[in-house]
Amino acid sequence: MSNSLFSLLILLLLYTISASSHPPEDTIYTLKVSTLEETNLDNLLSFAYYHKSCPQFESILNSKVNEWIKKDYTLAASLLRLHFHDCSVRGCDASILLNHDGSERTAQASKTLRGFEVIDDIKAELEKHCPKTVSCADILSGATRDATVELGGPYWSVPYGRKDGLISIAKEAEMVPMGHENITSLVEFLQSKGLNVLDLVVLSGAHTIGRASCGSIQYRLYNYQGTGKPDPSIDPKYLNFLQRKCRWASEYVDLDATTPRAFDPVYYVNLKKKMGLLSTDQLLYSDPRTSPIVSALASAPYIFKHQFAVSMTKVGNIEVLTDQDEGEIRTNCNFVNAY
Repeated sequence: MSNSLFSLLILLLLYTISASSHPPEDTIYTLKVSTLEETNLDNLLSFAYYHKSCPQFESILNSKVNEWIKKDYTLAASLLRLHFHDCSVRGCDASILLNHDGSERTAQASKTLRGFEVIDDIKAELEKHCPKTVSCADILSGATRDATVELGGPYWSVPYGRKDGLISIAKEAEMVPMGHENITSLVEFLQSKGLNVLDLVVLSGAHTIGRASCGSIQYRLYNYQGTGKPDPSIDPKYLNFLQRKCRWASEYVDLDATTPRAFDPVYYVNLKKKMGLLSTDQLLYSDPRTSPIVSALASAPYIFKHQFAVSMTKVGNIEVLTDQDEGEIRTNCNFVNAY
């Protein structure tokens, strides 16, 4: 794809957003398509961080991630979610990986998180080659990127140098969005992390892969907002499918009913057809702040993948710990080091 055509698509997206929607008068949003160059952290993180101390890092990471995804493709979405949960609480410090009483990992909001064994496997291999060198936070950031690529998603360069946090508190994990929020709550949460409305819609596109438990959506199927009726924003045929699929809360259903194994913009096409699985998905198409972005991304796969890479780079930069006195390099991702 030529640079000129790509630039034209970017401009079209900007025009669509600005021309089609105006936020409420009491709300101000700064919205523009970002570039990867704008996501740097004044060199706090570095693309060459492990070039000398652990030159095998990227190859070990990539090999292990591919090995796991080949065995279970659903782990790609799980790693994306694990990374987002980690960065949403105390920044990208691997605090979600700490496994002790009262840690984020034990919170109710974390009960369905998966992929811990992938990070443990990568860490164990790296400790053989580069002991006490690579942080668990860097492993999780890089593994998320490689897992996304494995399912056809975009590649983005991950800068490294994060330290692992020493604190993990279950109560703090309950602030992470779980799919029941309204758009204003989601926007405010992401803004508190340095992200914007465009990032919200683009990052929600991660739901082009992965699954959700039927228990998390049954209220939409039978008793939406206490009405005793299904959510009217669900397409009738899709509703019928979900009611048959979700007879038991323990069952799982694909977030993208059309192409669940492909990282593509069909997720946004589904929203326009009233086939968003989570209420937060479908609300993206009904809210005037986000619906024009959904429409633009639905027909622009290049823009979606480009911007997803940019937004994920921004996620990976949230409140990172880089100083020696801020964190450590864990030798086991599940526990802080013993001194």
